Amino acid sequence: MTAKSAILPAAELRNELAGSRPPVLLDVRWQLGGPDQRPAYEAGHLPGAVYVDLDRELAGPAGAGGRHPLPDPEAFGAAMRRAGVSADVPVVVYDGGQGWAAARAWWLLRWTGHPNVRVLDGGLTAWTAAGGAVTAERVTPTEGDFKPTPGAVGLLDADAAAARARTGVLLDARAGERYRGEVEPIDPVGGHIPGALSAPTTENVGPEGRFLPADALRARFEGLGAAEGTPVGVYCGSGVSGAHEVLALEVAGIASDLYAGSWSEWSSDPERPVATGPDPQ
Repeated sequence: MTAKSAILPAAELRNELAGSRPPVLLDVRWQLGGPDQRPAYEAGHLPGAVYVDLDRELAGPAGAGGRHPLPDPEAFGAAMRRAGVSADVPVVVYDGGQGWAAARAWWLLRWTGHPNVRVLDGGLTAWTAAGGAVTAERVTPTEGDFKPTPGAVGLLDADAAAARARTGVLLDARAGERYRGEVEPIDPVGGHIPGALSAPTTENVGPEGRFLPADALRARFEGLGAAEGTPVGVYCGSGVSGAHEVLALEVAGIASDLYAGSWSEWSSDPERPVATGPDPQ
């Protein structure tokens, strides 16, 4: 998949939906710590879109592996088949506009081997702003045939993330104040993995929630040392917003690996070192 094809503008999605081979649409609206978004989906969604629940279908049970550990691949595959996903049909995922949840679905489908999955740039907000229609009609998808084959893209565990900070570049996608350890509203301790660089996900997008141009993203990441050919890793709080950073790097043409357990896993073990302040170490 090329960098340009990782995201899809609303106008191009409208053309594809009107074509002879429309993509499967997945609605992955989600709010961290917020209410279930299924009622919002039922009130209005893109025509033909199927709702996917991040907490139940794009993550396993919270525990030692973090707040949003990866789902069991077979359970994930079953959820995708129920949503109508097949290996030979393009998939487009979207959320309410923040892009984190859509990127999580994008990353999981890529990690499990789907060859053609993209994120609607700017999500539902961009779709409606471009004049796209929404509907409350119930969608009953035809069962898909997608069978997951994990390992198609890079995945880091805690030890590999620590090593990546020493031998390559490890980006922390959380807000700067959480990286510095000034506040920690969710996890056991504030701070960051020693050697990681602060790279907040919010700086990947413009004021309307759409990704910055590829050259601007490339300049941002290269300024952090994350150039093509350098081993790059990404983590966040629980592996959701970090997927958005991986997607931004993809748009910039830079390959990266996700530490899915992220800070929620790292900080759960008191034996793991924690750095605070603005400096990596």
